[in-house]
Amino acid sequence: MRSLIVVMTMMLCGAYPADAGAQFIDWQVRSDHPNVVELAMYSQNRPAYSWPGPDRVYLFDDSQLHSIRTSCLVGETLCYGAWVRNREDIYWGTGPRNGQRCSNCCYPCNGVVTPVITLRP
Repeated sequence: MRSLIVVMTMMLCGAYPADAGAQFIDWQVRSDHPNVVELAMYSQNRPAYSWPGPDRVYLFDDSQLHSIRTSCLVGETLCYGAWVRNREDIYWGTGPRNGQRCSNCCYPCNGVVTPVITLRP
């Protein structure tokens, strides 16, 4: 119990900020591709981190605008990678498994709302 009180006191004093560095990016994504598209976001600072999670993807099977909030760390950079399901040779951003380079698919983790990202054929 004493250790819990010490930790709680340290959090209140700022020694262990509960969510220091926690931030988000709100991604605005639409797919105009006729096939199902898979999408993931990848940390460029923490190689093992991806959203929605390891070996998971967001699926887009319509042309609606989707908003996806990713929690991340202040100062971190996240990039999106998208590809046609079962066709990793057709991709946007960093593609599957963050394997490609891109010029405008990354955003800083600072509460930003991305412009609408439209995945076109």
